[in-house]
Amino acid sequence: MSHPAPSLNVRNLGADSPGSSVFDLPTQPGQPQGTPSRRPSPAVGQTIQASHTETSFVVISGGTGCNSICSAFGHSACYILPVSDDGGSSSEIIRVLGGPSIGDIRSRLVRLIPPADPGSPLDAIRNLLAYRLPAKCTEQEARDEWRDIVEGRSLLWAGIPNDRKEMIRAFLVHFEHEILSRAHKDLSFVNGSIGNYFLSAAQAFFRSLPSVIFLFSSITSSEANILPVIVTNHTVTIAAELENGERLVGQCEISHPVRQPPGISISSDETLASPVDPLDGTLHRSRNVLFEAEGKDHYEPLNARITRLFYINAYGNEIHPSPNVDYLTSMSRYNILVYSCGSLWTSIIPCLALRGVANAIAGSRSLKAKVLLLNSVNDRETDGYTAVDYIRIIARTLNESHQPKTFGGLSKAETTYPISAFITHLVYLNGTAIEVDIPLITQLGFDASSINEAVREILESVTDE
Repeated sequence: MSHPAPSLNVRNLGADSPGSSVFDLPTQPGQPQGTPSRRPSPAVGQTIQASHTETSFVVISGGTGCNSICSAFGHSACYILPVSDDGGSSSEIIRVLGGPSIGDIRSRLVRLIPPADPGSPLDAIRNLLAYRLPAKCTEQEARDEWRDIVEGRSLLWAGIPNDRKEMIRAFLVHFEHEILSRAHKDLSFVNGSIGNYFLSAAQAFFRSLPSVIFLFSSITSSEANILPVIVTNHTVTIAAELENGERLVGQCEISHPVRQPPGISISSDETLASPVDPLDGTLHRSRNVLFEAEGKDHYEPLNARITRLFYINAYGNEIHPSPNVDYLTSMSRYNILVYSCGSLWTSIIPCLALRGVANAIAGSRSLKAKVLLLNSVNDRETDGYTAVDYIRIIARTLNESHQPKTFGGLSKAETTYPISAFITHLVYLNGTAIEVDIPLITQLGFDASSINEAVREILESVTDE
């Protein structure tokens, strides 16, 4: 998003939301300081009244799109991330070790490590945990470099204090132990992420994603508040249903397929419930998916548009995992909800297609604005989409996830929230390649409205990134 002197556009949707050297341990923000007391939401045309110090964000989106701008949200931000990425070195870790994907979490954690002078201990730690083994090398060359790292001989350890070096290395040794115990699966180290190896080992040790995130934040002196959308020790798989009835399995196959996996039969069995089924080995797991981000703009379009995204277990049955309770609670603790830029169907929708999320967003009394930060271009998942398509898909996903299915002829009153319950503002750049039809958006409930200067400054700093 490196546009010269971008011009920020904001559209307001509707009136208001309904109800309107040991460790340098960081303070994980729970209730942000200065969160306003319960006050009525502003009407159309009114300014959102909040001082700059009161502004706090809950940001939904994984992937590189949000990573490039997340520093603009400051310290009073909470990041909601999916755990369904099955590309890059995550694909190889999942294939061999199982467990939830930590690729998006690692990427965001590294991005939120506080700035440090080159050559400082914190900078050295960042370089190590952000390091990838070469993608263009032989397997033996990658294994030799991994061996230098895990045995403490690599130059990547230079400048890291001994206490933190031994802490990090202990988990890398644990990762080595885990893969040796599964040597028959022959893990590939090519393109392997050291940060992913560290987090995977910590996940295997603690059996707790929140604990893993806390450990990483502690070692890196970070105050990042990152919440996985689902807290689980099992692999989480997503699937997409297209308008022509075709179904795609896994984030890679939906977003940027590298190879065609064998056919997988997906069924919908409502007797299966959360948590994600722990059984392993039924779904095909591709080996070491080497996706190159620079090739994302040159994609093969889907055969039809996506109609919905859902979660499946190891047998291909649709399931309904429970969202992280802290994720739902965060909607009552922050001022501004941001659906950040990133792939719509694989970075944002996995965080919304869960029961309880719609009620948490629509019923929040603390959220004063719910902002859709529109991408500057479409991708494979959203080829041909307009801004209105983004808006409608987010609202439809939340409403559909909100509605329980009825059984045995039992009637159940259904409640459909208006779009303004989920999105109140659209932010986009002048010159965006995505069509923004102002008259049609106005028909949906959007009206031109001012937002207070504190919020505007932060949103402008986001676009400047």
